[in-house]
Amino acid sequence: MKGVARVFAIAGVVLVGGYPCNAAPLDTMAEVGDAIQACWTPPAGVGNASVTLSFSFKRDGTLIGPPRPTAIKVDGRDTRKSFVDAATTALQKCLPLSFSPTLAQGVAGNVFTVQFASPKQ
Repeated sequence: MKGVARVFAIAGVVLVGGYPCNAAPLDTMAEVGDAIQACWTPPAGVGNASVTLSFSFKRDGTLIGPPRPTAIKVDGRDTRKSFVDAATTALQKCLPLSFSPTLAQGVAGNVFTVQFASPKQ
């Protein structure tokens, strides 16, 4: 699927739960974004903060290497570390994602970015 966008951004929202392992395979990048959002819970007391992670998927829904923070907007050194760790953990607990065969071919090896943000206060 050559038309799959190489980069997408998702504003993090507080949702409960994670990506269910027995869910139907994901067919679109919007569904991938929704699955990742469902795993995100920002740390308490961080104010207006965000971190953008960059990563690549394998066809089996796991990552090629660890995610890398590419933009961090968090006040305070300790808060910064806990926020980045929470975003990385959220992504990891969603994995592996289950891609449809067509989506798996399109996403494999491409670099994606996801923004994890605290809720607006």
